[in-house]
Amino acid sequence: MSVSAQRVGQALLAPAAVAIVGASDDPSKTTARPLRFLREAGFAGRVYPINPRRETVLGEQAWPSIAALPETPDHVFIVADTRFVVDAVRDCGIAGVPVVTILSGGFGEGGAEEKARAAELRAVAREHGVRLVGPNSIGVVNSRNGLMLTANAAFAEEAPVGTSLVASQSGSVIGALMTRAKARGLGFAGFVSTGSELDLTLGEICELTLTDPQIQSYTLFLESLENAGDLARFAAGAAAHGKPTTVYKLGRSDAAAALSMTHTGSLAGEDAEAEAFFRACGFARVDNFEALIEAEALQRRVGPPSSPARSRVGVITTTGGGAAIVVDQLETRGVSIARPSAAVFEQLAVAGLDVADNLIIDLTLAGTRHDLVRAALQVMADSGEFDLILFVIGSSARLNPELAVSAIAESAAGTVPIAAWPLPDAIGSLTLLHEAGVPAFRTAEACADAVAAVLRRQPSERHVLEVRHEVPSHEQVVALDELSSGVLLREVGASFPATTTCGLDGVPLDPPVWPVAVKALSGKLLHKSDAGGVVLGVRDQAGLAEAVSRIAANTTAYDPELGISHFLVQNMAEGVVAEALVGYRVSPSVGPLIMIAAGGTLTELYGDSSLRLAPVSVATARQMISEVTGLRVAEGFRGGPVGDLDALAEFVSKVSQLAASPEIVEAEVNPVAVLEKGRGVVALDAVVRRAVEA
Repeated sequence: MSVSAQRVGQALLAPAAVAIVGASDDPSKTTARPLRFLREAGFAGRVYPINPRRETVLGEQAWPSIAALPETPDHVFIVADTRFVVDAVRDCGIAGVPVVTILSGGFGEGGAEEKARAAELRAVAREHGVRLVGPNSIGVVNSRNGLMLTANAAFAEEAPVGTSLVASQSGSVIGALMTRAKARGLGFAGFVSTGSELDLTLGEICELTLTDPQIQSYTLFLESLENAGDLARFAAGAAAHGKPTTVYKLGRSDAAAALSMTHTGSLAGEDAEAEAFFRACGFARVDNFEALIEAEALQRRVGPPSSPARSRVGVITTTGGGAAIVVDQLETRGVSIARPSAAVFEQLAVAGLDVADNLIIDLTLAGTRHDLVRAALQVMADSGEFDLILFVIGSSARLNPELAVSAIAESAAGTVPIAAWPLPDAIGSLTLLHEAGVPAFRTAEACADAVAAVLRRQPSERHVLEVRHEVPSHEQVVALDELSSGVLLREVGASFPATTTCGLDGVPLDPPVWPVAVKALSGKLLHKSDAGGVVLGVRDQAGLAEAVSRIAANTTAYDPELGISHFLVQNMAEGVVAEALVGYRVSPSVGPLIMIAAGGTLTELYGDSSLRLAPVSVATARQMISEVTGLRVAEGFRGGPVGDLDALAEFVSKVSQLAASPEIVEAEVNPVAVLEKGRGVVALDAVVRRAVEA
């Protein structure tokens, strides 16, 4: 039995009838809030309080059960004690209720008993075709029709209407966003607290609302990316519908990276994975909570992301000090200010503005004249030098909004988007600008964070988001030795030096070309240098025998259980300009990832890497290389040789194609020797971890 997505979406935010199971008659109790909020908000649908122990609830007729109702509700909110939830969902299923939101907790957050209860709840919902929001959901709100099906105390007051839907994995956050936005004169289209996501995930819920014409954007608050696949599908749909998404995610800690066995895992921590995922989704990720409220207006005004990104920011101000504050905030977030050309200053002079040639356009006292402010904005827009104009407004924003503020508002529909930040606290001016369609910010930090997030966006990579897989739980993961890893990586186009092997006798299987590198060969030893398992520059047979003996002694001292008896004999690379690390891994949350970093033994010291969802094109790989400071040495640093970074980009792209092989869990090539331009790159060491049947 299943319920159509259209019906679920309608029942979620636009139900004709709702019921509240466990509604209390005591106004001081949390479980009394939903009925009270619905009535105070003027919800036009039918509302049925369910309480078998009372004839009335808050002065309204109470019903003993779902079965006793005169009609089947579209949406039921269960606020009853945990022990009654499963039976209540079963009753809803029997009655044909399509959506149930559950406030109660105790479903899988604790021990075995809670996990068993969660399994039973899921089974009952699936048996009867009921879609669940929660458990641990504080409710669902539609500001447009008065649906206040929530126990969040913040919704005791009126929720202003806007165009962005809030979906949050934290229940308290929906109230915080509503009240903070309200203080700014802003509103939202609705709010969904997703709770434990036992059934409907945040991504699925947002996807259900994509066809709602009154929802123009999405505001997401995330605690985890446990259901990233659904979020990726929503991201592709949101991009197709032209509806931007702003996201704030908790947890920038990389503690989980310590569990990884390779450099790739330790560098590509949890937050780096989230960053790569949001980039592929085309989301604007903010770090400032106020920016989460204010950035969506900037996203809608700037329009969808493009490649290459439009990132030329011009700053105009009536207060040099205020402009310096926001410029400083932008620069620390990697946003460079576009300096106006001499031609711009010439045109300003023609317009009657005597402005000093500088990084920013400082109008000073001319900013008190409405006509001159409009003229300056027109000159900037007509110049073709800016993709975004940021106006920092001085004291007139608070005392005389009819001057600069009204001029900015009148210029809102120009060809170049304008955003604004008033230096003084000026709520009236912020409201005026917002109503005119000018994204405006209350703090410099929120302004800079939002601008940086919007300019960093990339077009949604649907083809990448569709490549989501993880290691099946019934399989185990084994590490291949370097020789076997090289064989596998050659299949995707990786290049390695000529290689042979030898045993403890030091006699190579094939004659090597001296000099060579000699390495311990074992899938149990991933970091050979740490164990003294590598000898470089071996020039003859006697040196080979000595190297084998030394490696055997070193690795035995390092770990007597290793039992190294085979060795890799590999030609040495010459003319190396730089060393890179290229890593691939399948994240349990976001799926296949590709990373590049400065390579060799100093990888952790640099701590400098770039990460994307895999697979990537050569063009994307080239962009990744440009983001790694440690690889700039290959750009002819201080007159040095230029490395073959184009070949490195091709190599990165080839390794990223491992995303088509679900059995490959992790692969790392370190170092990749970048030779002089035109000579290519060579993989000097590699390890692959592969899933096999247990």
